[in-house]
Amino acid sequence: MKSALFVQSLEKAFKVLEAFGNGDQFLSLSEIAELSNLDKAAAQRCVHTLVETGYLEKEPRTARLMLGKKCLDLTYNLLRTNPLVIAATPILMQLGRDIAERVNLSLFDGTSLIYAVRTQSGDDSYFVSALVGRRIPVFCSAGGRAVLSRLPLEEAKDIIARSNLVRCTRDTIIEPEKILARVAEARDRSFGSCVGEMMVGEVSVGGAIVDSSGRPIAAVHIAGSLRKWEAGKFEERFGPEAARVAQLLSRHRS
Repeated sequence: MKSALFVQSLEKAFKVLEAFGNGDQFLSLSEIAELSNLDKAAAQRCVHTLVETGYLEKEPRTARLMLGKKCLDLTYNLLRTNPLVIAATPILMQLGRDIAERVNLSLFDGTSLIYAVRTQSGDDSYFVSALVGRRIPVFCSAGGRAVLSRLPLEEAKDIIARSNLVRCTRDTIIEPEKILARVAEARDRSFGSCVGEMMVGEVSVGGAIVDSSGRPIAAVHIAGSLRKWEAGKFEERFGPEAARVAQLLSRHRS
């Protein structure tokens, strides 16, 4: 049962904004109502308010709707005030320059990690790899496996059970027992890894950042191309580095 303090109209507004998470840049009012599971009248009121406040904008030619530029203000304000992002950014940027590979920071959120800092290597051509705010599954990402390895086993199992176990590529491991085996491997090595599971042709390693109580809160990722690296050699070279930087940032958070 929801609290008496819960504002349902505010929830509806966020559902409208979240409707744009399906990958479409422009949506009609009817599409927004369907995707947000609202009746058309409620969707129309929310859309009108969000347009007036700048969080939605209308495409001039068709009047279809898109996310407004004011949404970027929220992202900017979150990132510029997050202590971990502030501490991690110069460290990860320097690491990226030193190793000439892609280095990222993600924040732990339930069954997902959310990229908050992303640095690029010289041979990147994947558009989404440059964007902050992208969610990736915990169960099949290097940083996610590192995070799961720092949780009690039953809690890790629960997160896997609540995850949407679908393949990102043909190599994505989706069987719970096999995922747990990779989590155990991450626990033994102090870093997680995945090869071609999140993106074809990519190898990545990740270390878990923990708070003062030892709870995982974020992850450091280092990713490279299988055109350049043999997977085992990449893991051997950069896995300990991801774990080292994650440990450094954990001390900062303690």
